[in-house]
Amino acid sequence: MTVNTLFPTDYQLHLFHEGNFFQSHQLFGAHIFKDSDKVYTRFCVWAPNASQVRLTGDFNNWNGKGYELKKVNDEGVWILVLNQELVGSLYKYEIFSQAGDRLLKADPFAFYSELRPNTASVVYSLNGYEWEDDHWMKRREKRNLLSEPAVIYEIHLGSWRKKPDGSFLTYKELATELIPYVVEHGFTHIELLPLVEHPLDDSWGYQGTGYFSTTSRYGTPDDFRYLIDQCHQHGIGIILDWVPGHFCKDAHGLYRFDGTHIYSYSHAGDRENVVWGTANFDLGKGEVQSFLISNALFWIDYFHIDGFRMDAVANIIYWSNSSGHKRENPFGINFLQKLNKEVHEYDPHFLMIGEDSTDFPQVTVPVQYGGLGFDYKWNMGWMNDMLEYAETPPFSRSEVHTKVTFSLLYTYLENFMLPFSHDEVVHGKKSLLDKMPGDYQEKFAQLRLLLGYMFAHPGKKLLFMGFEFGQFSEWKDKEQLDWNLMDYDMHHNLNAYVKVLIKLYNRSKALYELDHLQDGFEWIDANNSKQSIFSFIRKGKKEADNLIIICNFTAISYPVYRIGVPKSGEYREIFTSDQEEYGGTGLINKKTILALEEPFHGQPFSLNLSIPPFGFQIIRPVNKRKERKGNGKEKVRSHAVSRGERKQAKFAD
Repeated sequence: MTVNTLFPTDYQLHLFHEGNFFQSHQLFGAHIFKDSDKVYTRFCVWAPNASQVRLTGDFNNWNGKGYELKKVNDEGVWILVLNQELVGSLYKYEIFSQAGDRLLKADPFAFYSELRPNTASVVYSLNGYEWEDDHWMKRREKRNLLSEPAVIYEIHLGSWRKKPDGSFLTYKELATELIPYVVEHGFTHIELLPLVEHPLDDSWGYQGTGYFSTTSRYGTPDDFRYLIDQCHQHGIGIILDWVPGHFCKDAHGLYRFDGTHIYSYSHAGDRENVVWGTANFDLGKGEVQSFLISNALFWIDYFHIDGFRMDAVANIIYWSNSSGHKRENPFGINFLQKLNKEVHEYDPHFLMIGEDSTDFPQVTVPVQYGGLGFDYKWNMGWMNDMLEYAETPPFSRSEVHTKVTFSLLYTYLENFMLPFSHDEVVHGKKSLLDKMPGDYQEKFAQLRLLLGYMFAHPGKKLLFMGFEFGQFSEWKDKEQLDWNLMDYDMHHNLNAYVKVLIKLYNRSKALYELDHLQDGFEWIDANNSKQSIFSFIRKGKKEADNLIIICNFTAISYPVYRIGVPKSGEYREIFTSDQEEYGGTGLINKKTILALEEPFHGQPFSLNLSIPPFGFQIIRPVNKRKERKGNGKEKVRSHAVSRGERKQAKFAD
């Protein structure tokens, strides 16, 4: 190896400028190279309008004189190769603009950064980590999440739980405390608020400065890889919030990186994101496309991330406009299609989830068929409608009845994910529990009902931390969750309910197997606005797996209530939110219920059963199966649930 071989090739530079160099993190940034007894550290940065670039760091007393980077073939790429091993060294680029300004910039491609409030980059090698998640990665290749259960636990690492002195848990400490908690509750994935390096805790990671740098708040990049590795070994997927639309304007970051707007749009109206105080990436620029798509593949390759939840997709699809008039951004749309195409070609099993609040069509349609190419879209319409409905006093819910039914008119147009995210429990919006009207008991009953309806509605599930035990106050990002609430009966009971609900969901094929097909859902009664009672059927591929769901959104109970059902025979209540151990009144259908040969609700048969106040119920036909006894004779016997769900049946006995 010679120093000259460490310089970029003309082909690499061509791809970078063209927007097709998707391994640009292997060229740019700080990299260690070893050759026999020689060790080199190479620094490479893109600063096309700089008049000079120098390297400063703790290894040269922050004096860049003598550490000038060389410009490569007028391509705007600068490089310096030092015959030193500088792992662990702090550094910045000293960039002189054409106007004579001196800028101190962190490395956009740095793999590690100084702990805030300090802002230097750190030379760090990502080589050498030994992953032990082969079983998970091989299993992921065979999975199809469309037909599998998914319950995602969204968390902010800095405020899920803290040490007694108020400091953050480290990535390794989180592996010890978080993973058993997630496994115990039955969550299938953890979604992490952005972990790119960011200067301000209050931004929660959404205003980044180091897109390739895992935040140092909780440890090193290898510590984060350990957390992911342990999650995978325990059967938990990791989804990372990712923000490719806009970036932080702090002086050491990407903003005016070489004195000009090389990462953001040149026109101020397109560039300035007034709402968030950030700058929008110029998604039509080849170098920016190379930067962002490389970043996506970087997290997949080096960190084994299982998916991205892409923030603020609406801000990419449409130009920022304070007047509220939507104007499509062709650069943003083309970028999303290119990004999703390249990511899925690189890893077909990686999840791309769009947080899109608009009605832009075909968000989850593959790119080759004209769509944006996401795997899932957050169903923001369902979320807004259901929260508005839930916050309406029960005696007035008949007036907003269609808030519940409207989602079924469009739920199969996209692959949807149902979110109750951090955005809904902060900034004065109140917690999910406190949104519920009524007295103390009624709040818990209605939250159990709302969660039950969410898990019965088509679509994968995402919920923000604290919902599972009834966090009463809204999210306080500077404090840990109110874990002391678990000492109170109603919160403890709610937590027990959530655990059983999630486990029942994970074991009930009808609740997820045909999630994105119209064959998986059928209304029994969508029109009972007077009583605010909804009933429907969730269907699996096998008729024997079908479930009947009943939701009563008022405080009125019904000792006898009639619903139509599709089959004759016996039915049994296998789950209800009104169990006393969940904090309910205990109005339960203990015995099997015989279907009457009386058509109702457009169904050929009907049932008479009890409906509890604010009740969520699951009813299932008692299927008959043949069992061979020791004498060789076949005997017919009944069973209410499959083997995996039998534990749930005891709550109805």
